[in-house]
Amino acid sequence: MEEIVNRVAKSPLITIDLEDYYPEGKRIQFDLKDFLYEELILKEKDFREQLKNHDWNIYQDAYVAMNCSTDAIIPSWAFLLVATYLQPVARKIVKGNLVDLETSIYQEIIFKLDITPFENKKIIVKGCSKKPVPDAAYIQLIEKIQPHIQTLMFGEACSTVPLLKKK
Repeated sequence: MEEIVNRVAKSPLITIDLEDYYPEGKRIQFDLKDFLYEELILKEKDFREQLKNHDWNIYQDAYVAMNCSTDAIIPSWAFLLVATYLQPVARKIVKGNLVDLETSIYQEIIFKLDITPFENKKIIVKGCSKKPVPDAAYIQLIEKIQPHIQTLMFGEACSTVPLLKKK
């Protein structure tokens, strides 16, 4: 009987799976509409009072995205004020939705990513993930590694889409 050889394991391909870099932790959407009069009008005195009395401990070590889901006109200082309450407890704060939050998280991860193991190598960027890896993260990764690699593919080792091959 002939021995089964795992050609994928023996290949010079390096797989980058952004899911491996996913930081665990709660993701929370902070919606300013809940602090507005009739979910539309910001009354400064009431707004400040509600923020002062809010339980900020629920955001402890969480990743927080701040937005307003209604068509209310929110002054910039309102988001800044909320950030002053979140900063001591939250791990990260962004203005936007949860996709914006994940994009910002991955932007930091990719910025810090050591690319020396990928120098002049054949790279597969794994495409399927169970965790919320935003499309923008893949673009950020390619932007960082492309000048340093030989070949770039997307997908799984058994079924890739070629993206780049340097001569």
